[in-house]
Parts: sequence; structure tokens; C-alpha cells
Amino acid sequence: MAGVYSVTQVNSYIKNMFTQDFLLRRLSVKGEVSNCKYHGSGHIYFTLKDSGGTLSAVMFAGQRRGLKFRLAEGQQVVVKGTVDVYERDGRYQLYASEIELDGRGALYLEYERRLREFEEMGMFAECYKRPIPKYARTVGIVTAPTGAAIRDIMNISMRRNPYVQLILYPALVQGENAKYSIARGIRALDSMKPDVMIVGRGGGSIEDLWAFNEEEVARAIFACSTPVISAVGHETDTTIADYVADLRAPTPSAAAELAVFDFERFEADLTAMERKLEREMQAAVRTSRDRLEHRKLMLDRYHPQHRINEKRQRLADLEDALNRRMEDRLAENKNRLAVRSERLWGLSPLKKLSGGYGFITDENGRRLTSVRQAPPQTAVTVRISDGRIRALVTENEEMTVWKNGN
Repeated sequence: MAGVYSVTQVNSYIKNMFTQDFLLRRLSVKGEVSNCKYHGSGHIYFTLKDSGGTLSAVMFAGQRRGLKFRLAEGQQVVVKGTVDVYERDGRYQLYASEIELDGRGALYLEYERRLREFEEMGMFAECYKRPIPKYARTVGIVTAPTGAAIRDIMNISMRRNPYVQLILYPALVQGENAKYSIARGIRALDSMKPDVMIVGRGGGSIEDLWAFNEEEVARAIFACSTPVISAVGHETDTTIADYVADLRAPTPSAAAELAVFDFERFEADLTAMERKLEREMQAAVRTSRDRLEHRKLMLDRYHPQHRINEKRQRLADLEDALNRRMEDRLAENKNRLAVRSERLWGLSPLKKLSGGYGFITDENGRRLTSVRQAPPQTAVTVRISDGRIRALVTENEEMTVWKNGN
């Protein structure tokens, strides 16, 4: 079939056309770097893009000797090289021989340099970060007096807590003198001792936000005794001020949310805490009352008066028992005494004397048991039941006494 070509023939023809085009042999292309990849072989593959399209590019390892920086996403660069066709894939790409930073890319390189410098100085260290007060009453704000940032902060502050005091230092946030204005504002508000400070502005390009990458601003934030919340640009924007500040907020609105506590929520929390405290106090009172009643019962149980009463009762019981023992012993002794008294009476001379007998003694009181002891003319005394008789022996007569068994 006439006019039918192979893929290789078509790709070769297109490559030949690119080769013959003088413009494509040496040109400079400006664009933003994306999809940047460093290959293990040393080659760099990336894409250049702008608002209208994209262009694939590669820098081979042999060309990297002239590259003075590390290629990264988002950099604006000017690439010098040749546009040619890669026959195997049938696509064209830019073969880079030189790459230079352009515009925002140069600023981005300077931003990275300052970032490393300040980090080495220790200005980003966590040990210097101060906690943001939970219940701030005064909030200092360093930003432009007009614009979305201050309006958003005021609106959110009014909604969350209409009683909080906002102190605005109207600063320049863009331009050559912005860094000095922002630094002065931080120092001025710090001297007023607010509870917390918000430093920031609305979004913009890296050039618009550059004041917050300046050393003057970074050092002012680092030296500030008031806790600082940085709120620069949108969520994707990051400045050196964000790293130095005690807390970074993605937007000024978020900074207001972080700095100003919700008064209605605060009141609700207080009410809930009050009710909880009341319940806990009532429970504690009940527990204490029960414990007091228990201890009162224990105290009543172990009161000294009870011990005294017990001892008194014990003494009374012992007294009764002692009296009974004494009465029993007394009765027993009385009985024993009566028996012995009867026995003694039975042996008493008086009993015999009362029966008509007498008890005879000599003049010296010695008992006479034999007539031999009282010869005639001996004075004797005769004791009878009702008295004594003194007598003189006129005569005596000895009698024979018979004993049992004799």
C-alpha cells in the first residue's frame, strides 16, 4: 500500500525535522520545576510547566557539573539546552545543558539558606517554645490595619469571646521597610505584656511574604517574652517566622481560633464543672457524715463512761460475792465456834463447879490433886460455882482410888 510508513520511519522523520530546526538546537526555556526525580545513575528527570502547558526535560549526569544548586519542586528556572525526539518512545523532550534559578527560584534558594542558618543558631529549638495560654484576656496583633487578616481575626474573636481585648499594631507587611515595621510592632506589643501575640498577614507570593523570612523579624520573635503565634499566608505557605514562633497557625483565622478561647464553651464547661463539683461535694458530705456516724457509734461503744459503768458493775458483783462469802464464812465460823464452845463448856471446870463440885488450891494458888498436898493446918481455897471459900485443914484421910483395869 502506497504512503504507509512504519512507526520507526515516522519517528525518524520527526527527529530529522527537529535536528534541522536551528531554534530547537539551542534555546532557553523558562518555567516551574515539577515531578523532579534524581535517578540512581545521576541523571535528573523533571518537567517544566507554566500556566499553558508542560515540557519533559532531562539533565544527564555529565552535565550536572555546572549545576550550583539542588533542583527541587516549585523552583522557577531557566533551562538552556536542545529539544529533540526520543525515537523509541516517539516523544520529544528538553535535554538540559545548563540550569539557572530565576525570580522566585532565587528567593527560594535564599529562603533555604536562611532556614539552615537560623536552625544552626538554635532559633527553632523546641526548648525555647512557650505554651500558648488557654484563657487569654489580651491579644496583641501585628499585621496590616486593612485587609482580610485583621478582619478575620476580629470577626472570629468577637464570635468566640467578645470580652477579649485586641491590641493592634498597624504594621507594614510587604515591601522594603516591612521587616522593620513588623519587628518594631513585636517589640512594642511585648512591652505592653499581652497574654499572647499574633504576627502575620494574608496570603500572597513568596515575594509578598518575604518580610517574614527576614532576620530582623525572626530575631524579634525569638527575643519576645510573650508567646507568639505566626499566621502568615495560607496553609501551604511557610516562612521562617513560622519556625521561630511558639506556634504556627495555617491562617490568620486559625490563629484567632488558637489565641481566643470560646467563651460560651468556657461557660458551659464551668457550669458542667460546677455541677460535677456539687455532686462530688454532696457525695463527699454524705460519705463524711456516714463516717462520722460510724465513728460516733464506735466512740460511744468505747467511751470511758461505759468502761467505768462496766467496772462499777463488776465491783458491785464482786462486792455482793464478797459479802456472800463473808456471810457464809461467818456463819460457818459461828457454827464451828458454837461446836467448840460446847466442847469447851463440856470440859470447863465451871460446868463441873455448877454441878456441886469445887476446885481446891493451896495458899499459893496451886491446884491440889492429893490429900498429901494438904496436911492438917494447911490453908486452902475452895472455888465453887458462885465464889470462893477459904478453909483450914483439920484432918485429911487418904482413900484408895480404883482405876479401869485395876
